[in-house]
Amino acid sequence: MLSMQVMAQQLPQYTQYMLNDLAINPAVSGKNEFGDVRSNNRYQWVGLTDAPRTYMLTLHSPFKNRHMGWGTHIYTDIVGPTRRIGINASYAYHINLTKKVRISLGLTAGIQQWGIDGHKLHLHDAGDDNLLTQYQTKIVPDFGAGIMVHREDWYIGFSAPQLYQSPIKLYPNGDDRGTLVTHFILHGAYKIKLNDDFKVEPSFLVKYAKPAPVEIDLGARAIYQEQVWLGVGYRHHDAVTALVGFMYKNYLMIGYSYDFTTTNLRKYSSGTHELMLGLRFSKQQSKHWKEDAQY
Repeated sequence: MLSMQVMAQQLPQYTQYMLNDLAINPAVSGKNEFGDVRSNNRYQWVGLTDAPRTYMLTLHSPFKNRHMGWGTHIYTDIVGPTRRIGINASYAYHINLTKKVRISLGLTAGIQQWGIDGHKLHLHDAGDDNLLTQYQTKIVPDFGAGIMVHREDWYIGFSAPQLYQSPIKLYPNGDDRGTLVTHFILHGAYKIKLNDDFKVEPSFLVKYAKPAPVEIDLGARAIYQEQVWLGVGYRHHDAVTALVGFMYKNYLMIGYSYDFTTTNLRKYSSGTHELMLGLRFSKQQSKHWKEDAQY
């Protein structure tokens, strides 16, 4: 197991991708007029021992002239005996194509720390007992890039995380074929105005990492007065999803999603929970904070 070549999707999976797209694409950095911090906490396949758990935090903001932005993405992804911790800094440049449409170009760079807890390993064949008594780690560099075309009511983006396929060799005498795998991600959404109160936002995400199969997420949210939303989604060969959320005074966001597993894992798992928290920072939002402090 320790010497196999990585042949699957490596990036953390999460359902509310349309609400925290900096984790997908560095071109998102600073694309809005406000600073934005968001956290996703995902508990996958509840009921299974050592099931995946993912925690991520993103922060991004524009520079003063709004033609550039910066961002940070921090995450921990735990699966069984393995743990991956990553931290990336991103930069984006925004160009006006028309009065309403902009194109954003983004770069990201950082590090990943891969670790494996030997105390959780059970060797099928006799081997080095040292594997069972130590926590082994490896730090590797990580680079990526992205592009996004966006307007107030729609966006479409493409990104390539893990462009540099850094070798992952946890043990000195281990196989060196394991590497970071470059992923290719296409994502987008479009808000359709039904009337003064209601909008519908279909969204999609397509992810590919050779030689793993293509992953496809499709979803839609019904949004009431830009404050409350209900949504459903479908992840190909994996799950049906439901989500709900609330935006308080245009600066505090709370979102929750639940995945109904459609594979045979549903016999052993009660599903997947994901909680998202968000906070916006701007002069407009600070007025609301002052108003709330008076009560």
